[in-house]
Amino acid sequence: MELLLQGILDLTPGALIMFVIGGLLIWLAIAKEYEPTLLLPIGLGAILANIPHSAAIGVDGEPGILALLFKLGIHTELFPLLIFVAIGAMIDFGPLLQNPKMLLFGAAAQFGIFFTFCLAAWFGFTLLESASIGIIGAADGPTSIVVANRFAPHLLGPITVAAYSYMSLVPIIQPPIIKLLTTKSERLIRMDNLHFRPVSRRTRIVFPIAVTLFVGLLAPSAASLIGMLMFGNLLRESGVVERLSKGAQNELANIVTLLLGISIGAVMQADQFLDRRTLMILGMGVIAFIFDTAGGVLCAKLLNLFLTHKINPMVGACGISAFPMSGRVVYKMGLAEDPQNHLLMHAISCNVGGQIGSVIAGGLILALVK
Repeated sequence: MELLLQGILDLTPGALIMFVIGGLLIWLAIAKEYEPTLLLPIGLGAILANIPHSAAIGVDGEPGILALLFKLGIHTELFPLLIFVAIGAMIDFGPLLQNPKMLLFGAAAQFGIFFTFCLAAWFGFTLLESASIGIIGAADGPTSIVVANRFAPHLLGPITVAAYSYMSLVPIIQPPIIKLLTTKSERLIRMDNLHFRPVSRRTRIVFPIAVTLFVGLLAPSAASLIGMLMFGNLLRESGVVERLSKGAQNELANIVTLLLGISIGAVMQADQFLDRRTLMILGMGVIAFIFDTAGGVLCAKLLNLFLTHKINPMVGACGISAFPMSGRVVYKMGLAEDPQNHLLMHAISCNVGGQIGSVIAGGLILALVK
C-alpha cells in the first residue's frame, strides 16, 4: 500500500507550486489563447516533470520520455532548428524586399537584448547567464533555446517560458509603450507615398541564399540558425517543391512544436525552476520586450528628422521577431487612430526584418561571448 501511495507521500510544496504553474500555463493557452501551441504542452510537461518518481523523467536510472525528448531534441538543438525550417517556409520576405530600409528597424529593435544582457550582469549573473537572459529580447523562441542551451542550460526552463509567454503577450505589452513614445500626430502619419516595388522570382530565390552566405560568414555560430530559416524560405520560393514547402509549414511545424513544448517540461522541475533568480529572469524578460519596442519606435522618430516622406513610428515597433503578432498589433493600432491608414504591408516588412535581425543578434552573442 505504501508503494501505491509513494507519489502522494513524497509530494513537496515545490511540486505543488509547479502543478499550479503548469495549470496556469494551460489556462492561458485555452482560456486566453496565448500561444496555445506551445504553452499547452509546456504546461502539461511541467506537471509531468514534478510528479514524484515520475516515469516521464526516469525510473531506476533509465531516462523517461521527457528526458529522452530533451536530450535528443533540445540538447542537440534539433527541435529549434527544425522549427526554423517551418518558420522560413511560412515567411514571405516579399514586403521586406520591396522596402529594404525596414531592415533597419529589425536591427534597432534588438536593443532590448543588449540592455538586458548588461542589466543581468549588473544583478550578479555570470557573463554566460546574462547572455542567455538577454536573448529573451530576441522575441524568438528557437534562438532563445539555442543560446540558453549552449550557455546556461540550468536556466533553460525560465528563459523558454519567458520567451514564449511574452511573445504571446505582445498585444498587451506593446500598445502602451508605443503610445507613451509617440504623439497623436505621429500615429496618424500615412505611408501611402512609400510605394512598394514588384519583386522578381529570381530575387526571391537569390535572397535566402545570399542571406545565408552573408550571415554565415559574418557570424559562423549562427550558420545553423540562419541556414535552416533560409532553407525553409527557399523551399517556399523555389516553386518546384510545393509539397515539401506545405509539409514544412504544416506537418513539420505541428509535430516539432508539440515535441518541443512538452520536452521543455524536463527542465521545469521544482528544484531547478523555483528560485529567486527565476523571478528575476521573468522580470528582465518583460524589460527586454519593452526596450525592444522602444528601440524600434525611437529609431523611426530619429529617421524622421532627416526624411522627406515620414515613417509612422509605430511601424518601428514591429522590428521585434514576434511574427506576425507585432505586425497585426501595429496594423490594428493604425486603423484605430485612422480607419483609412493601412500600415499592414509596412508593419509586416518590418516584422520579417526583425526575424532576420534576431538570428543575427543571437549569432553575434554566440560568437562574441565566451
